[in-house]
Amino acid sequence: MHTLGVPFLLFWLIWGHSCALGGKVNKHKPWIEASYHGVITENMDTVLLDPPLVALDKDAPVPYAGEICAFKINGDDAPFEAVVLNRTSGEGVLRASSPVDCENQKEYTFIIQAYDCGADPSGANWKKSHKAIVHIQVDDVNEFSPIFRESLYKASITEGKIYDSILQVEAWDQDCSPQYSQICNYEIVTAGTPFAIDRNGNIRNTERLSYDKQQSYKIMVTAFDCGQKRAKEDVVVHIEVKPVCKPGWQGWNKRVDYEPGTGSKQLFPKMHLETCGGPLSGVKAMVELQTNHIGKGCDRETYSEKSLQKLCGAASGSTDLLPAPSPSTNWTAALLTDSGRDSDLIYRFDGRQAANVPDHVVPQNLTDQFTIATWMKHGPSPGLRAEKETLLCSSDKTEMNRHHYSLYVHNCRLVFLLRRDFTQLDTFRPAEFHWKLEQICDKEWHYYVINVEFPAVTLFVDGVTYEPYLVTDDWPIHASKIDTQLTVGACWQGNSAPSFPATGNGSVFTQYFRGSLSGLTIRPGRIETQKVISCLQACKEGLDINSLESLAKDIKSVLVVEGEDVDSINMAMTKVSYINSRQFPTPGLRRLHITTTVQCFGEDTCLSIPDIKAVVMVLPPSEPRITIAGSNRLVRPASDLRGPLGVAPFKELHITSTVMKGDGFGGREWAVIDALSVMEVMHNLDYCDVLVIGEELNPDRESLEIHHSALLGKHLDATNSTSGISIYGVDSMAHYEQALRQVRYRNWRPANLSERRFRLTCSELNGRYTSNEFNLEVSVLHHSAPVEHANHMAVQSQYMRPIHHPLMMHSLNSHMSGSAPPAATVVIVVCIAALVVIVVIGVYRIHATHQEGSREDEDEVKDAEEEWDNSALTITVNPMEVTLKDVRQEEHEEEEEEEEEELVGGVTSAESENSDEEEDDDEGREAAKERKQKGKLGWDSSSITY
Repeated sequence: MHTLGVPFLLFWLIWGHSCALGGKVNKHKPWIEASYHGVITENMDTVLLDPPLVALDKDAPVPYAGEICAFKINGDDAPFEAVVLNRTSGEGVLRASSPVDCENQKEYTFIIQAYDCGADPSGANWKKSHKAIVHIQVDDVNEFSPIFRESLYKASITEGKIYDSILQVEAWDQDCSPQYSQICNYEIVTAGTPFAIDRNGNIRNTERLSYDKQQSYKIMVTAFDCGQKRAKEDVVVHIEVKPVCKPGWQGWNKRVDYEPGTGSKQLFPKMHLETCGGPLSGVKAMVELQTNHIGKGCDRETYSEKSLQKLCGAASGSTDLLPAPSPSTNWTAALLTDSGRDSDLIYRFDGRQAANVPDHVVPQNLTDQFTIATWMKHGPSPGLRAEKETLLCSSDKTEMNRHHYSLYVHNCRLVFLLRRDFTQLDTFRPAEFHWKLEQICDKEWHYYVINVEFPAVTLFVDGVTYEPYLVTDDWPIHASKIDTQLTVGACWQGNSAPSFPATGNGSVFTQYFRGSLSGLTIRPGRIETQKVISCLQACKEGLDINSLESLAKDIKSVLVVEGEDVDSINMAMTKVSYINSRQFPTPGLRRLHITTTVQCFGEDTCLSIPDIKAVVMVLPPSEPRITIAGSNRLVRPASDLRGPLGVAPFKELHITSTVMKGDGFGGREWAVIDALSVMEVMHNLDYCDVLVIGEELNPDRESLEIHHSALLGKHLDATNSTSGISIYGVDSMAHYEQALRQVRYRNWRPANLSERRFRLTCSELNGRYTSNEFNLEVSVLHHSAPVEHANHMAVQSQYMRPIHHPLMMHSLNSHMSGSAPPAATVVIVVCIAALVVIVVIGVYRIHATHQEGSREDEDEVKDAEEEWDNSALTITVNPMEVTLKDVRQEEHEEEEEEEEEELVGGVTSAESENSDEEEDDDEGREAAKERKQKGKLGWDSSSITY
């Protein structure tokens, strides 16, 4: 207590002294600035003042009197408070007592005063400063996004015009400050639109709009305030494009579907020309059908050139140098075919392909008159000085390199070389004929025909005549014994020069062709007529106006409609139709192009009509299914094959064709297709091939042929070889049936032959549609001695009365019951059987001799299982496999069949084929025999003895 007494006493002394002098110590009031300016950011509590809040007092450093104890704000609505930070220095701070929102109030003004601490610790006798004005501004925060005043904007414009402002969009912002409340930018969000927007929200179009191209636009627009805050939701702007009257065709479709087999179809039934009321003096419209991409153009029939020549009435005797590959025409097998051309016979030559035509095919009798024809598609040759490109060349086969005649392209010029042999006149003669035409290198298909009437040579290109612009003379070629070689796609160099790579025999191809060829033919001795040439290159599809009588009958690829009255032009254009005469046209699109010119009074042209581009879509046709049916096995005695007419393997052949009607079948099997959806159709065939299966025919002992008389009155030809026979030509299925039924197979030495097998296939449109493979087996029956130690029962000859064998039946029954027959019975049965066999063999030999001299061919070409008794064979059957009832029934049926054959045995084969009534009778007899055979014994050829 003693140690604390002195300080405590001093404190009270000083305090007492101060109290005594209080009225005299706090002599001055605090001092502050007259005005303050402050800034506060909304949603914050600190105010930045200028100048800082500081109060001074002249009583300092006297305690309490010289200190600042408070700052007071006058104004209840001011959400601020002042706080003293340091009483001695008088520093203070101004704070927000509650959240400040700029959007509610942007600035505040109030009064502030400073208070000292008074004269003593109690704060008595405090003094306050003068009143100072405080101005506080609330700083804005970018807390709001722009908002558009409308949820949807709509506007409409007229096509073809450029607008400065189509419409104005407007957005606003809730922020209080100009920086954040103002919209500084608008932007179109939708990409690729022909519109633009400025910073004020004005939308304009950047290009002339077309009603036909697009009738309306929907674009999205957004806005940004000056603080780059984006609108929370974009706004939709709809702009409608209104059409204006502009000249042009209206009411047409860009695509027209064409179903095969429907004939002529109108392309633009509602088309009309809009002229906007202007006075017109004439209208001319040209409609063009572009079909160059369809095979050789115009969707021509894809039959062989030889078949087309027959259809067009061309003279016979032409040689097809580019046929379809087959066993008899195999020199084109190695050539490249242009796939994807609807099975058209198009060969593509790439500068490395060529073919040697066999000597037996080459025409040997070229005279002063002959014709060369081909389809060709060719483009410019590479290089500054292109080499010759040979289509066809006849040159020396060996030793020399002389070209006798050739057709080649050189620098987009077509050249025909013809070197004649020396005769009595040793003079210059025309040797080279040159034509310079754009068609040669335009990479399009054209039909070229060269008619030679020496010394004149004429070229037809797509039916148009062209005379040579240059004819070069040369000496004739000296006659020699050197064979010639005809080649396609290049020229044969019989004696190869060192610059050419030689083949194994020292010969090479040179002057290769680059392009496509089809249907290359030579016709010696005759020239082609203008009518036939026009037919061969005629279009199968095109345009037609069926209402105009002046229109030619043939369809065209270009139609021109011209008139003075717009109404008549409109009527004519609605009649423009597409037609395709092919039964099975090539599916795919065909392009249409319409160009129009309009004339006004006193002016050349007054309106510009836009061109029209449309397509015709040819739908896939219902594909036919060609079926060959008939007996697959033919059994004939060897004597029939040795006869002068042989046998007719395909006597019972039938060819039918069906198509599926309706959609949705796809790849379903024909076996499950409803019969109501299949319809039989009649169409042409273009070839049928009979191929020998196994070893080829031996010409020394056998042949497969058809007589020329079987082809008379038909558009058919035939070729045969050791591999088979081919019947070709565009003709009906009925004519092919008749021809195939008369194909004969002969074998005059069939001793070692047990069977021959053949395969038949038919085609339509050069293999585009092919039939099934019909396989036929011809079995040969040979005579042989009876097999010894065989327990057989003889079947009665057709010339013998039925003989019953009760003892044999008894013995059989006894044997089957398990008891052994008596020895006498066995002897009797064996004797009777031997006697029957001897009698039957003798009768058979007499009957066979008679039959070989009097048998007619056509009545005996029947299945062996149906008419095996006609051959008078003695067939013995194992008695364990037959009953007496079966034997009696079979003998009775044989007698009936013998009587029927005697009634018709005198009819010749030719008479039978040429008479419809007799064919019906034959079919009736065959049907009756089939009914009889149902109850007959099914015999096995392994148990037959001859």
